[in-house]
Amino acid sequence: MTPHQSWSAERIPDQSGRVAVVTGANSGLGLTTARALASRGGRVILAVRDLEKGRRAAAEITAGQPDARLEVLRLDLADLESVRAFAREVRAGRPRLDLLVNNAGVMAPPRTLSAQGHEIQFAANHLGHFALTGLLLDLLSAGDRPRVVTVSSANHRRGRLHFDDLSGERAYAPMRFYNQSKFANAVFGQELHRRLSASGSPVRSVLAHPGYAATNLQTNGPVGLVKLLFGRVLTPLAQSPDRGALPQLYAATAPDVEGGQFIGPDGTAELRGGPTRVETAPAAADGETGRRLWELSERLTDVRFAFATPG
Repeated sequence: MTPHQSWSAERIPDQSGRVAVVTGANSGLGLTTARALASRGGRVILAVRDLEKGRRAAAEITAGQPDARLEVLRLDLADLESVRAFAREVRAGRPRLDLLVNNAGVMAPPRTLSAQGHEIQFAANHLGHFALTGLLLDLLSAGDRPRVVTVSSANHRRGRLHFDDLSGERAYAPMRFYNQSKFANAVFGQELHRRLSASGSPVRSVLAHPGYAATNLQTNGPVGLVKLLFGRVLTPLAQSPDRGALPQLYAATAPDVEGGQFIGPDGTAELRGGPTRVETAPAAADGETGRRLWELSERLTDVRFAFATPG
């Protein structure tokens, strides 16, 4: 796949008749992704933790696109009960789903535990999306050219899974555990691809990352030096959310994208640029690591994926 410097949201294929869920759709990359899909005729479910912010985001979209087809539903990815409630709402009266964009994220907060007692970044960035994907997989399997796009980060290459201290009880460092969660995203996307392929499923699992984009991810979660560095000092180097969202929009809609691919920016150090295929870190593509994380995630979420029987 060659770089697509000139690729823009205007080149997204017609999305009429397609239904998409975008997590974290009230701001940043999620809002840009929801707006772009709606502009091409897609029906978009904005999955947001704060309903009021979600409604404001929907109003912002419809102000420029009066015919946009949007729905706002509450989803707190750090709370598995909220994930289950959201999945029930999506399933109510809806026979299929065509696209799931696992976009929402938390970055480098002080050590915090989720409602179920997991470290908040691992809970929201990985476990919540793992559970959500599993709970919606049968709807996706009935979809039209269905895809799951999981948004990771170039930082996944700096991460590893601290299987002996997943919650950071013994040694917590905000960025180290952010990198762990982004590594988990990459491992999940690749393992999901392997399992979908083995079952003969029509669903494609694709990974994406935005490079360095100026969003509230760098300012709402981090504290101290991390917030100063990413929220102020380095912001002149950042892309806009509109540019940063292009890799995940390409991953979600471009006809030539295949399952298992990772789409990111084509510029230096993958910080910015047009969408292109990039490499998953070998450690994140390792099948044994994928199996181990998958089985752990099943236990921690109590979600089992209903894969089709190979034909």
